[in-house]
Amino acid sequence: MRYLIVLLISISVLLLTSCRKDFDFEPSNGQLKFSKDTVYLDTVFTNIGSSTYTLKVYNKSNKDIKIPTIRLGKGLESKYRITVDGMTGENNRIFHDVELLAKDSMYVFIEVTADVADANPTDFLYTDQILFDDGNNQQKVELVTLIQDAYFLYPKRLSETTTEMLNINGEEVYGFYLDENDPVNGNEYHWKNDKPYVIYGYAAAIGTPLLIDPGARIHFHADSGLIIGTGASLKALGTLEDKIIFEGDRLEPRFSNVTGQWETIWLTAGSTNNEIEHVIIKNAAVGLNIDSNDGNFMPIKNTEIYNSSLIGLYAKTAKIQGENVVINNAGIATLYCGIGGGYEFKHCTFNNNWSSSRQVSVWLNNYYKDIHGNIQTESLDQADFKNCIIYGSNTNELLLDPDSGAAFNTSFSKCVIKFGNNTEQLYSFIYNNPEIKRNQDPKFVDIDLNNLNIKEESSARDFGDDVGVPNDILGNPRSAPFVAGAYNWIP
Repeated sequence: MRYLIVLLISISVLLLTSCRKDFDFEPSNGQLKFSKDTVYLDTVFTNIGSSTYTLKVYNKSNKDIKIPTIRLGKGLESKYRITVDGMTGENNRIFHDVELLAKDSMYVFIEVTADVADANPTDFLYTDQILFDDGNNQQKVELVTLIQDAYFLYPKRLSETTTEMLNINGEEVYGFYLDENDPVNGNEYHWKNDKPYVIYGYAAAIGTPLLIDPGARIHFHADSGLIIGTGASLKALGTLEDKIIFEGDRLEPRFSNVTGQWETIWLTAGSTNNEIEHVIIKNAAVGLNIDSNDGNFMPIKNTEIYNSSLIGLYAKTAKIQGENVVINNAGIATLYCGIGGGYEFKHCTFNNNWSSSRQVSVWLNNYYKDIHGNIQTESLDQADFKNCIIYGSNTNELLLDPDSGAAFNTSFSKCVIKFGNNTEQLYSFIYNNPEIKRNQDPKFVDIDLNNLNIKEESSARDFGDDVGVPNDILGNPRSAPFVAGAYNWIP
């Protein structure tokens, strides 16, 4: 018993002496170290919150210190917000007596929500400082972010509990109809290039063409998209110098190639006279979703679709004339032409290096199977590929999927195709065919960066015919010997 009492006393003394040091904090002496001198927060839209950025603060001395204040230079009026080692302080802007142990560090997390009116009017930068301590011991870290103004399009609030909704195939969808006389945005059927558009929910055009100026940038929030409905048209006609870009609303560089950030551009069966040229579509679930058209061939020229979580170009019983179309990486297929239709693709590049054993670059079929197993067929009147590249990381990047109940007409001339061994008669045209280069690498410049231009040793060089597309996707003139794919070879 005596030994037990002595042991308990010893442990108590040890704990007391080791804990006592926790109360012996000295004032900071201005010798803090920081992971960066300036924190650059990436561009944000006006009044839209940023991502969270991190600053690490080090006490490299042998003494425990107490920092009398950590605060934002603009105080409680600052548009920045900070969290210090999990503490929120005064409204996430001012902190008092922050302790930091010897040889230890702490995290400061930084966010911003600001209006473009808060920024410098000459460069649209909004700045502040995190100030550590006061007087002679004061240290600072600069904060800088670019605030970008935008047109914001979103469903109107109908009451305190309800907002505008769309009825899509009998299902209520969070969305709204464009307004030619919106009190804030003006004519929402004309998207200009003076500042970006940010879309929340599905924006729907009905009965009127949606005109998009060259150089316009359209950003979709998560679960958002564009619907071109009955009697409406999409006229997205960019230029080589001023391309139209559709992408998500996360502007940070780390989101530049993240798939599935928004939903789709849906050209419904009731839309008409759609035209797309010099357009880039990035990081959607389905880049372009085209239903049936109006019986006329829809032109898609000099268009790039990248990083779709499902399908790049999804056409159903549609009619499309594609020239200089480039589609890279999709979870299912870069190009899916289903339930029949008519298609002609010239000088197009389809590549799929999605990390899956089932993805393909091009998938063609002429039927649809509903949830009950019933099959509906439609004639695939034509699916012609001329001077195209169909490639990717899987053994077979071309999937022909016919049903005998309807026509299935395909042709491939002067195409580079990734395809393994398949004894089905359907694929016999691929083997020993001078019109096809099978499994000969087109040598793209950088697939991960969506640069599907070709290198000097590409198999697509000097392999093609004159099919009436005089310039490549970069505007370079084509001449014999012609090159397969959307890009010409320029020494």
